[in-house]
Amino acid sequence: MGFADAEALAWVYGRLLPAGEATLPLLDHGITVGDGVFEAIKVVRGQIFALSRHVRRMERSAAGLGLWFPGQDVVADAVRAVVAANRSLLTGPADVVRVTLTAGLGQIGSGRLPEARGNLFALVTSHDLAPETTTVITVPFCRNERGALTGIKSTSYAENALALARARAAGASEALFPNTAGQLTEGTGSNVFLAIGGQLVTPPLADGPLGGVTRDLLLEWTEAVEASLPVAALFEADEVFITSTTRNVQGVTAVDGRPVGGGVLGPVTRAAGEAFAAGQARTMDP
Repeated sequence: MGFADAEALAWVYGRLLPAGEATLPLLDHGITVGDGVFEAIKVVRGQIFALSRHVRRMERSAAGLGLWFPGQDVVADAVRAVVAANRSLLTGPADVVRVTLTAGLGQIGSGRLPEARGNLFALVTSHDLAPETTTVITVPFCRNERGALTGIKSTSYAENALALARARAAGASEALFPNTAGQLTEGTGSNVFLAIGGQLVTPPLADGPLGGVTRDLLLEWTEAVEASLPVAALFEADEVFITSTTRNVQGVTAVDGRPVGGGVLGPVTRAAGEAFAAGQARTMDP
């Protein structure tokens, strides 16, 4: 769910303009080869959540790709400006501002131009609260835990789009990836947690998942730990849930059509959701 272009203003090149009028050069490397980084940041009834963490991660992602970065203050100001400009539209509990940094003008192929400076833009969208529970599938293609994009929130999302299309075709809302060693990593836009024998576990970053902001906060606000997990653990766990900026903590009731636990929201998942909600209520910039 999103706003009509006529309703929203976008922040582009340091100025605000109607989203429908925003453009990028056709030779921007973000368009031609998906060369860029981004963040999707939650806006809770007009208040930006975890802005500092998102901006810091964006800077790390840009550095990981060797991209020019305009500075944390510039990115944060862009986010604040587009939220302020659209304040009347941002009334929900889980709206989103997306801020993107492309590599800038480049060659038709993979070659970058050494003098290129990236294009930074931000736009807002409405977003419904995610349902309390969902179902997921696993996919056969894997994350490369040693790949150049590991740990980077890159705009190169074609693999995620393909996996998510498979999930939706199967009646699920998310797809989970193994890594090259067969260990569980993450979803197309989420991290995954398993409750096993009373212990809450999530795959470590060394196995290939992105360090999600919600994931990191749950590691701080609960007794969750990091540990490598085979994909098969999904079918043996007492509970499974996924986390993201737009999902918060969402229980998984089935994986590949097989019920998880009793096929209902479990107590560990519920407690994790309550811990996250309490942390968010304490501070909007943890």
